[in-house]
Amino acid sequence: MQSYVAAIDQGTTSTRFLVFDSTSTIVALAQREHRQIYPQPGWVEHDPQEIWQRTQEVIAEGLQQKNLRAADIAAVGITNQRETVVLWNRKTGKTVANAIVWQDARVGTEVEESARRYGQDHFRSRTGLPLSTYFSSLKIKWLLDHVSHLREQAEGGDILFGNLDSFLVWHLTGGRNGGVHVSDVTNASRTQLMNLRTLSWDPELLRAFQVPASMLPRICSSSEVYGVVTQGVLKGVPITGILGDQQAALVGQTCFQPGEAKNTYGTGCFLLTNTGERPVQSKRGLLTTVAYQFGTQPARYALEGSVAVTGALVQWMRDNLGLIAASPEIEALAGSVEDNGGVYFVPAFSGLYAPHWNSNARGLIMGLTRYATKAHLARAVLEATAFQTREVVEAMEHDCGFPLNILRVDGGMVDNALLMQFQADILNHTIVRPASKETTALGAAYAAGLAVGFFRDTDDLRARWQQSATWQPRMNENTRETLYHYWQKALKRSLDWVDE
Repeated sequence: MQSYVAAIDQGTTSTRFLVFDSTSTIVALAQREHRQIYPQPGWVEHDPQEIWQRTQEVIAEGLQQKNLRAADIAAVGITNQRETVVLWNRKTGKTVANAIVWQDARVGTEVEESARRYGQDHFRSRTGLPLSTYFSSLKIKWLLDHVSHLREQAEGGDILFGNLDSFLVWHLTGGRNGGVHVSDVTNASRTQLMNLRTLSWDPELLRAFQVPASMLPRICSSSEVYGVVTQGVLKGVPITGILGDQQAALVGQTCFQPGEAKNTYGTGCFLLTNTGERPVQSKRGLLTTVAYQFGTQPARYALEGSVAVTGALVQWMRDNLGLIAASPEIEALAGSVEDNGGVYFVPAFSGLYAPHWNSNARGLIMGLTRYATKAHLARAVLEATAFQTREVVEAMEHDCGFPLNILRVDGGMVDNALLMQFQADILNHTIVRPASKETTALGAAYAAGLAVGFFRDTDDLRARWQQSATWQPRMNENTRETLYHYWQKALKRSLDWVDE
């Protein structure tokens, strides 16, 4: 009997393979990092061939941990970093260039040109997205325009596009020997090429961004049988779940009712609120996106606030400044002082995402005096995550028309109790952390398991959700608003730092 369901979690900094049993408990976990490539300031790339190699390695390692075989796995789901663009040759399986990562800002000029031509929000009614360096559309166009003879090959039908979900499914199901070229509605909704209402590629958008339709994967639901693994240690296992990483976390947190919200604290910060069966257009700089679609059921939509740099700021403090040796050390360092000492950090390393969408903003540190120490800087680093989250929450409450009194949280930073308490304080909301820390991978496993009957339905999934910790606000109103006032003051200084 197949007693397990598995998930491939292909993230911005690493690829992981997790195996869950019928109680949603993790029984195996393997992880491998991949290189972060920075060819120029503002450019961020990954090597897709390296990611494919790491994927095969973590699958083998994860199964070996418990001496599992493919016959033990009922299904596998995939969750992935969204918006990151991979182009490869359908005949050779080789990528034509490094992947352009979601954080990459190289298409800033193209964003400005398109905004002048169409208007910043011209495509928002169809896609839920503003013009930005964030999404896949202009990244695809940039590669087609800058890699020699690539547009000619693409128009000839030889080039395939995909986010990492499509790239991995294609390879797992046979690659150039019949690999399945698909994506799900959540990933497709982040390309800026899919119509939110029809859930299909939009011909006018393809013309506007000059993307040949032959490159694009077939859009599927988030939970169905896409194909079967044809090679390696998972040979014969069906691939039955695909979700972009933030939508996977929403599913893993079982936010299946309109108004339920989660915030994932990872490389960036991503807050999603379920809005039900209709897309809600934001008036405050948020994104309208597909939350999930299970099989033939109607798609569910979400409002999303995306913050580019949160956990990445801790890594920057570690790797670029050397102020800490390991990321977890920041909590003790920040906790060694009572407050931020008047120091505020705006981490606009490649512009600002929601709710500002200002690609010309740049990072700054404000309020420095001789009193400030590295501990105050560490505290300002953590507080920057909470301040940015408050901006998004306020925008979301305005768009939704009701308060988000409880925020479910997940991701690598939620083990930091100092940050979670400050988040509750600066929001004046309750913060709840689930028992399972792996909500993203769990969401992919849930989607995969639903497709094959490993899990019954969403009520079954909701019954499994448990909390491990809760933080209540305890900061007085005057302190809260004074801190937020100075954060906003610092943030305004960062806007439009780069001249057009």
